[in-house]
Amino acid sequence: MPGCWLLQPEPYVRAVFDRRLPPVTEEQLDREVAARLDRQRIIAQRPNTAFSFVIEQAVLERHLGGPEVTKSVIDHLIAMGRLRNVEIQVMPLRQEDHCGVDGPMYLAETHDHRWLGYTEGQRSSSLITAPKDVSVLLQRYGKLRSQAHDCRASVSLLERMRGAL
Repeated sequence: MPGCWLLQPEPYVRAVFDRRLPPVTEEQLDREVAARLDRQRIIAQRPNTAFSFVIEQAVLERHLGGPEVTKSVIDHLIAMGRLRNVEIQVMPLRQEDHCGVDGPMYLAETHDHRWLGYTEGQRSSSLITAPKDVSVLLQRYGKLRSQAHDCRASVSLLERMRGAL
């Protein structure tokens, strides 16, 4: 679930961080995992803020960390999707039309209703503030959501994937 760090359960976070290069000490790993999990509290702390995620099915099919980690990811996604302020959609493994091929993106609306974008790549990231550029990301995200399974179909898919493990 690259890009969806707000939805990653501890076993998955640990599996991701444990596989990064260069390797880190156990103490560094524990600190980084704790920091990631701490940032995830924003969802519970902001029940009046809507959070929307599109997750690639391929990431779940990869089984990073093994079947037990994948089960914890799927269980966590299903639980998070039950929250009133969270919508989770899964992008099907086979999708001919997919406007998210440029990589992960994040969008956030400020208190004064300005939109900001953020993109990530290998060892780089970019904060996008120019309205014209943020508009492009908003359009892509809208299209991306229309191409992914809706929330109910996503839950159904996650349950089938969970049962297959």
